[in-house]
Amino acid sequence: MIRHTFSLLNGIGEKLERSLWRRGILTWDDFLRLKEIEGISPERKIAYDDLLTRASIELGVGNAEYFARILKRREHWRLFDIFGEGAVCLDIETNGLQPGSGGYATVVGLYDGHDCRCFVRGENLTVENLNRELSRYKYLITFYGAAFDVPFLIRTFPGIKFDIPHFDLCFTARRLEMNGGLKKLEQMLGIDREECVRGLNGYDAVKLWEQAKRGSAEAMERLLIYNMEDTKHLLEIAGVMYDKMKILSGLEECRGEKKVCGCA
Repeated sequence: MIRHTFSLLNGIGEKLERSLWRRGILTWDDFLRLKEIEGISPERKIAYDDLLTRASIELGVGNAEYFARILKRREHWRLFDIFGEGAVCLDIETNGLQPGSGGYATVVGLYDGHDCRCFVRGENLTVENLNRELSRYKYLITFYGAAFDVPFLIRTFPGIKFDIPHFDLCFTARRLEMNGGLKKLEQMLGIDREECVRGLNGYDAVKLWEQAKRGSAEAMERLLIYNMEDTKHLLEIAGVMYDKMKILSGLEECRGEKKVCGCA
């Protein structure tokens, strides 16, 4: 999808992007082959050509950080087909308080489709360990992470790095009118959770942490399973949402409607 994306160019929004698609300008290569495009000044066309050429080079070498910088956050979903195989899903649990008021992360869970890693406060939860693990990936997937998890970690772990594209499923779900939290979304998609944590919520996770601090190994185990369940289905959900967003973008519709472009 990213190779069809012109909204990374300053001054091109969804409306103009669809207009380009309908005129048969479906890819960066299509755009670059044309000397002139109606509605785009010669000076701007040159600037756009330079940016698309650079983007093509950076995509070719897999530079995810470049696209995290130049692409609007709400459009990072467009990178899923390119960087999804190098993605990591993240979810955190906390003690229920806000940073600056005694709040801290109790568990940070990371899942890449194969392995699940849990970083626990007082054991292995350090900024060094988190940065080392995050540096292995090219794409971040969360649910409401742009508003909660990532800002919380940035405030409580100075020096933590989030410099890769971020596909936040919560805000994408709203654009798709799939309202509700993660657990409701899982139910809509027929995704089941482990029975021992089915029905638990964030407040339960806070209570499990308190019990674990008092020495309950069972509470700690349930907390880790709960966190794992919050991360392990995100990749699957991301794939579903990517397909829906691609339809919503209008690309396939424009493919069918494309007409001969009045360009040179």
